[in-house]
Order: sequence, then structure tokens, then C-alpha cells
Amino acid sequence: MSFRTPRARAAWLGTAHGGTHHWTQINLTGILLVPLTVLFIFPFADALGSSHEEVLEIYRSPFNAIVAALFIGVAFHHLYQGLQVVIEDYVHHKGWLVGALVANALVCGAAGFAGVFSVLKIAFTA
Repeated sequence: MSFRTPRARAAWLGTAHGGTHHWTQINLTGILLVPLTVLFIFPFADALGSSHEEVLEIYRSPFNAIVAALFIGVAFHHLYQGLQVVIEDYVHHKGWLVGALVANALVCGAAGFAGVFSVLKIAFTA
């Protein structure tokens, strides 16, 4: 028999105390995406319909390459965090939860790496 109240039994249980950090990160990446999206769209719109050489020339500019790499990296990190929240909220079976979280990390990480690598390859090849 326990003399603890229901609130005392529930205190410090159920969370990993990382909610504030996760909330701050996802909001920070969301705020960062606003100017990065605006700066990314203009060179991207110029590149649409252009020849291969013109597209390479646009993204060989250091500013455009940096903005594109930052945009892709921040966007995929934001996607990873958002999908993580959705998975944790709606997947209740432990095995499926772990599998979905691992798949989320691998897919978002691989796609983000491939995007940033592609931009850097364009920027640094002559």
C-alpha cells in the first residue's frame, strides 16, 4: 500500500524532459527556413528552363551554393523533426515505433546528405 498521492506517483514519469529542446529546435528551423526559402527560390527560378551550363553557372556562385546547401540541410532537418513528432504521436507498437524512427532518420539523413553533396559538387567542380 502506498501513501503517495496520484500526482506524486505521476511526477517525473512519462517524459524524457526533452520537449522544450525539441520544440525550440523545430521552431528555430522553421524560422530559418523563411529567409532561406526566399533566397533559394530566386536562383532556382532562374535555373528553370535554362541549359545545363547555365544552371551550373548559377550554382557555382558561392552565395547561391551556400544558400542552397543551407536550405537543403535545414529543410531535411526540419522534416526529420516533424516526422519524428508524428511517428511518436501515432505509432504505438514498440517495434513499429523504433523501425519508423530509424527509417525516418536514415531517409532524411541520406536525402539531406545527397542534396548538400550535389550542391557542393556543382560548386567545387570547374
